[in-house]
Amino acid sequence: MITRSAIINFSVTALLTFTSAASAQTAELDQLFADLAEATPEEASRIEGQINTLWSKSGSAAMDLLLRRGEDALEDGDVQAALEHFSALVDHDPNFAEGYNGRATAYYLSGMVGPALEDIRQALRLNPRHFGALRGLAIVLEELERPADALEIYQEVLALNPHAEGVAEAVKRLDIQLEGQSL
Repeated sequence: MITRSAIINFSVTALLTFTSAASAQTAELDQLFADLAEATPEEASRIEGQINTLWSKSGSAAMDLLLRRGEDALEDGDVQAALEHFSALVDHDPNFAEGYNGRATAYYLSGMVGPALEDIRQALRLNPRHFGALRGLAIVLEELERPADALEIYQEVLALNPHAEGVAEAVKRLDIQLEGQSL
């Protein structure tokens, strides 16, 4: 017979284990971001991959599977299937930023900018250092003809990930565009 005390002890132990794992992941991410800030372009790609790997771990094999299925569907060009997988992920784990980030990409590819922006907002609320979500936001802001806002977001991406692919070029392009507007 399982007693109430056994259930409480199990719950406390599970919570402490989860909290300890989350703290270890945060410390590892902090170190990786510090390394990324000082990395050469060659090292940056590897470190970015390590960060993305940590971000893709929800703590649940089922949620990780939904994430992989959504990502695979996007790679295959099946945006509808991706939306279904990412939506299931968000429904089952609303505190997992990668679910929102993946669904934002699928919404964007479907031409659904409003829902994409809402999911980017959620991803950034859960993970303010998510340079991928920030980059997505900057791309959308550019398309909405808000170059000053896009420039600001791209600069935030570079502060987190100085070698983010294509971002330095976007900053230069927007700087030139905005200088031309102020003349």
